[in-house]
Amino acid sequence: MIGAIAGDVIGSVYEHHPIKTKDFPLFHSQSRFTDDSVLTVAVAKAILEDGDYRKWILEMGRRYPDAGYGGTFIRWLNSNDPEPYNSWGNGSAMRVSPVGFAFDTIETVLAEAARTAMISHNHPEGVKGAQATALGIFLARTVQDKEIIRKEVSDRFGYNLNRTVEEIRPSYHFDVSCQGTVPEAIIAFLDSDSYEDTVRNAVSLGGDSDTLACIAGGMAEAYYGSGSIAPDLLDKVKAALSVELWQITAQFCLKYASDR
Repeated sequence: MIGAIAGDVIGSVYEHHPIKTKDFPLFHSQSRFTDDSVLTVAVAKAILEDGDYRKWILEMGRRYPDAGYGGTFIRWLNSNDPEPYNSWGNGSAMRVSPVGFAFDTIETVLAEAARTAMISHNHPEGVKGAQATALGIFLARTVQDKEIIRKEVSDRFGYNLNRTVEEIRPSYHFDVSCQGTVPEAIIAFLDSDSYEDTVRNAVSLGGDSDTLACIAGGMAEAYYGSGSIAPDLLDKVKAALSVELWQITAQFCLKYASDR
């Protein structure tokens, strides 16, 4: 899941200042973790502890109130007894990557991904976005065949993955929906030749950059291996995270290594 978090940190600078090029510095003085990283770590913590996604997303989200959550999610987070609010937003997909790394059957991955989404994003598109992302990661680390990943995800979820980054980029714009984010993030991975190339593809689309790179980055780590993430990049990500967020990330990665 470190690939997802690194994607978030790299894409954070361009979330509100989108770019349409792959030629950009990976890190900037203002690079930071966002809600994507906080909630990804919360899902990882739930998997490591007790499987209670709602509890840990609430707890971790409230510990980091200024991470950049959307307005509706903030209200959910601050409610006394938060209930699902039928969201189709890409928040369900951005936080789900640990599921793709931790579980070992398609059925379990899909079921757990749905559980992570349903606590807030219980709209069918919100659930679908989480499941497609988790399945993509699972297949990337187990099957290691991009065409199988393309076909499986397309067949199950109806996403059009028969496009390229070059075709998408010119007319793509900021989109917070699962249906307008997840397919494009998967294509950013499918069109890549390395972890770094995946993240550059995702950011260059000029959309919700941190989330696109978070989703795509998790798949790239699963496919290319954790060793594909350069040590200096890992150092910068570690420096960007709080001590707590890094410790949970490191614990999860140690237990569910992408190269296992």
